[in-house]
Amino acid sequence: MTGITHTTALWYASRATGVVTMLLLTAVVVLGILVNRQGRLPGLPAFAVTGLHRNVSLLAVAFLVIHVVTAIVDPFVTIGLAAAALPFASAYKPFWLGLGAISLDLIAALILTSLARARIGRRAWRGIHWLAYAAWPLAILHSLGSSTGARSGLELSVLAGCVLATAAGLTWRLSHAARQVPRAGRAAAALREAPAREAMR
Repeated sequence: MTGITHTTALWYASRATGVVTMLLLTAVVVLGILVNRQGRLPGLPAFAVTGLHRNVSLLAVAFLVIHVVTAIVDPFVTIGLAAAALPFASAYKPFWLGLGAISLDLIAALILTSLARARIGRRAWRGIHWLAYAAWPLAILHSLGSSTGARSGLELSVLAGCVLATAAGLTWRLSHAARQVPRAGRAAAALREAPAREAMR
C-alpha cells in the first residue's frame, strides 16, 4: 500500500497551490476589469472594492510564493531557484516554465511599484499596473504547458472557468462602456435638447 510521501506531498502542494493561485489571479483580473474609473463596483462602495482587491491580491501572492517554493524543492524535477525568476533558464520544460517566470516577474514588479506608489506617482503606477493583464494569460499558458493534468479533468475545467469568467467580465465592461454616452456627446445632446425643453414649458 502506497501513501503520500514527502516527495509526493510537495508535488501535490505545488499543483494545488498553482490551481488556487490561478483562481485568485483571475479574481484579481476580473475585479480590475469590472471596476470603473471611480474605483467602484455595482452595489459596493469604493473603500470596500479597494479592500477586496487588495486582500485577494495579497492572498494570490501568498499562494504564488508557496507554489514556487514547493516546485523548487520538489525533487521530482530540477527547476532551481534561478529558473523561477529567469525566463527559459530551466532544463525542465524551459518554454512553459519560462512563461511562468515572466508572469512571476511581472507580478513582482506590480508588488514593488505598489509599495513605492507614493514615490513614483499615480500615473506611473497605473501604467505599470496594466502589466497584470499580461501576467494573467502567461500564467494560463504556463499552467496548460507545464502540467499534464491541466490538459484534462478538473484542472482543465478550472482553467476554462478562469478564461470564461475573464471573458464575461470583459464583455460586460465593453458593453457597459458602449452604452455610456461620452462626455462630449452628453454635452452636445444636452444642448440639442435644451430648445425642445424650453418649448415644452
